[in-house]
Amino acid sequence: MQLQTIRPNIVQSIRAYRVEDLMEAAQAAGQHFLYANLANAQGKQDALESIAKAFTFPEHFGKNLDALYDCMTDLVNKAGQQPGFVVVLEQLPDNPRFDREAREQLLDVFRDAADFWAERRIPFRCFYSFQ
Repeated sequence: MQLQTIRPNIVQSIRAYRVEDLMEAAQAAGQHFLYANLANAQGKQDALESIAKAFTFPEHFGKNLDALYDCMTDLVNKAGQQPGFVVVLEQLPDNPRFDREAREQLLDVFRDAADFWAERRIPFRCFYSFQ
């Protein structure tokens, strides 16, 4: 698989892709590959903690949506020139503690991050699946 065939700066369902193929494509393109499996998350806090651990966010990560945005954008941008990103959020929770609204709020952070990187002409592709 070639990343050039996937529109840059998008957040979409992973349905048509396999995680392994996305990882290999990111590596071949020299881009960051960030993967989080959220199968054990029950609520928003669990999901944020799982993402923070998987993406190795700094210890001071605030475990809220604003802090997630900051870590996915400003913090990384200040680290220097970036080659691009392929992000996979696998098994987003689907339960009363993490309902459709909570999932959309989380995905909105990644949509905003995609816009942030698009303004800088850096590809940012995020794929997700539900439990």
